[in-house]
Amino acid sequence: MLRKLSLALAVSCASNGLVWAVEAPLSNKTDLVSVYQEAVNNNSDLAAAQSGYAAQKEIVPQARAGLLPNLSGGANALNTRTEFDDPSITAKRSGMSWQATLAQPVFHAERWFQLQAAEAVNEQAALQLSATEQNVILQSAENYFSVLRAQDGLAASKAEEAAFKRQLDQSNERFDVGLSDKTDVLQSQASYDTARANRITSQRQVDDAFEALITFTNRQYISIQGMSHTLPVVTPTPNDAKAWVDTATQQNLNLLATNYAVSAAEETLRQRKAGHAPTVDAVAQYQKGDNDNLGFSNPAANVHGDIAQTSIGLQLNIPIYSGGLTSSQVRQAYQQLNQTEQQRESLRRQVVENTRDLHRAVNTDVEQVKARKQSIISNQSALEATEIGYQVGTRNIVDVLDAQRSLYTSVRDYNNARYDYILDNLRLKQAAGTLNPSDLQALLPYLKPDYNPDKDFLPPDLAKAAAAQLNSRPNNAKPDNARPNGSNPDTYPDY
Repeated sequence: MLRKLSLALAVSCASNGLVWAVEAPLSNKTDLVSVYQEAVNNNSDLAAAQSGYAAQKEIVPQARAGLLPNLSGGANALNTRTEFDDPSITAKRSGMSWQATLAQPVFHAERWFQLQAAEAVNEQAALQLSATEQNVILQSAENYFSVLRAQDGLAASKAEEAAFKRQLDQSNERFDVGLSDKTDVLQSQASYDTARANRITSQRQVDDAFEALITFTNRQYISIQGMSHTLPVVTPTPNDAKAWVDTATQQNLNLLATNYAVSAAEETLRQRKAGHAPTVDAVAQYQKGDNDNLGFSNPAANVHGDIAQTSIGLQLNIPIYSGGLTSSQVRQAYQQLNQTEQQRESLRRQVVENTRDLHRAVNTDVEQVKARKQSIISNQSALEATEIGYQVGTRNIVDVLDAQRSLYTSVRDYNNARYDYILDNLRLKQAAGTLNPSDLQALLPYLKPDYNPDKDFLPPDLAKAAAAQLNSRPNNAKPDNARPNGSNPDTYPDY
């Protein structure tokens, strides 16, 4: 019986005969949540954001300090020599004095608005840190599934190479016995060489994906758990774009941060305008020291001693003209407020667009996963039918090779659709501001600890579904490649 280059056989050859990597033991396989936890503990971008927020929030106590009492103290030692017109008369005095001054702002409008602006900036920084933490969740998933995507792509490339290798061997055998010409061999050789080159590229993509994961978490990984094909592929809940947009405009962290940026700009404008207003301070001072050191004695008189002085009062300062500085700062603050408002509006529009796009993407992914899976079944059936036609002379080798390429293209498209569905769901939740670590936790039941890409990159029972589709006879019609009357059934592959 002639050999059949089925997908199941190619996968078997790829996983058993063509081995490029050693499968890690189950105990060394890392899951998605563990990768996220490593990222939280070791990601340098997140650590930088946390330090940045810790530094940024110090502007609040710094601004508040301008409204609180200010106590200062000082001391000085003075040695004075005074000469008169009569050279026989000189006066030498020396002494020490010290003083303490307490100043309490009574009315400083600009400092109050500065504090309000600082508090708004602090809230903005806190939300930006939360957005960064939320982004780490998404990046953990993106890096994790990039590895799985690359591994499944490599598995498909290995299976494709094995299939083309078997086709090349078969073409050589047929050429040796005179059943085909040299063109078939050359066509098969070219396809095999291309598949081998693609497999080498796929291996590099796996290494690159692992390297990106290592860089992200600062941890080494031998292997990670794969995603099983039992993951439910369902539409988002609620499946209403407007509901998602409404949630996004209310909860998107970056959008909320820009609201505080606008508030900070408004308070800064008030602060600059308050630069025209007078200020009032309550000042209390205590001084003690040598009397002439404090300016209460006549240097010509040989009188000296210590004195103490206490003063309490209000100090009024009225700004009249500062060279146009205050007016310029007001104009600058107004333009900065307008800039911040326009940036918020631009971000709001972008958030709305992204949310709608991602909602459509998830719904498209749901249909894509189903369609791509069916495409594998159909291409598998088409390949086997084409091989039958090739054996009986109704198809040529190019048809077989094209059918094989289509089959493995559909395999890659299916796996890409699976991972796109998972990531687009997480991106939609991030856009809506609801993404949290529990969304990664919810994926854990569908991770397969014993996942072997060379065997598990395809959903189970594909071969059975392909056989059922190939054997189906709508309206009892015969297929184009039906066996001719009187032919030997042993020359056809069984299904």
